[in-house]
Amino acid sequence: MLIHPQIDPVAIHIGPFGIHWYGLMYLIGFMSLLLLGKLRIRNTPALDWKESDVDDLLFYGALGVILGGRLGYVIFYQPAYYLSHPLEILFLWQGGMSFHGGFLGVLTAMIFFARKTGKRWLNVMDFVAPLVPIGLGAGRMGNFINGELWGRASDMPWAMVFPRVDSIARHPSQLYEFLLEGIVLFTVLWLYSRKPRPLGAVSALFLIGYGSFRFLVEFTREPDSFLGVLALGMSMGQWLSLPMVLVGVWMFIQAKKHRFGQQ
Repeated sequence: MLIHPQIDPVAIHIGPFGIHWYGLMYLIGFMSLLLLGKLRIRNTPALDWKESDVDDLLFYGALGVILGGRLGYVIFYQPAYYLSHPLEILFLWQGGMSFHGGFLGVLTAMIFFARKTGKRWLNVMDFVAPLVPIGLGAGRMGNFINGELWGRASDMPWAMVFPRVDSIARHPSQLYEFLLEGIVLFTVLWLYSRKPRPLGAVSALFLIGYGSFRFLVEFTREPDSFLGVLALGMSMGQWLSLPMVLVGVWMFIQAKKHRFGQQ
């Protein structure tokens, strides 16, 4: 049995102010997208992208992540609370972000980016998909450092006690997600996208990969106390991930048949 290290959530103290680890994880995610995007352009001359496009892409993507992530949490997880406390929607420093909301936010932001640059939306999404998992993994590491989103009770040798929660040994589900949604998904998508693929195939693989990994890890993750387990014994995270997998499979089949055209 392991003990959570109880790391100070503030990475750097500057007088009365502090820079939080979670904020640094967001910064790592945004910077990784910028660097990996430019690296991909340099290594793939056939791509009709300029390095300056990635700078604009980051701006639109960051807006989508932050606005979509917050609104997604409000709508999917605690709508009644925020309906009674609408001003607290703006209190981002109190926490409360949803991946699925951020995902929808990015989809919307990429529509505006595609229109601005004259690119096809699916072409943009195929370019973005391999750049995202490192940021997802960084976010899960931020959850682990904060000792939040812990797992369900477990008797596995690597089960971990989170002293700020209770004395029960639990799955370190944040680390499972860091490994699967971050490292494994990045490796699969980066390698797959190195060769020319049918339009929409890389985006479809992202949907299948993330949705499947998140669905599986949710079996080890403690459901949100204010929601619990929902219909069919599934958590909110599973209900939101299942459509991603189904749409991803459909998209992958269509892409292989070149129904979306060519990149």
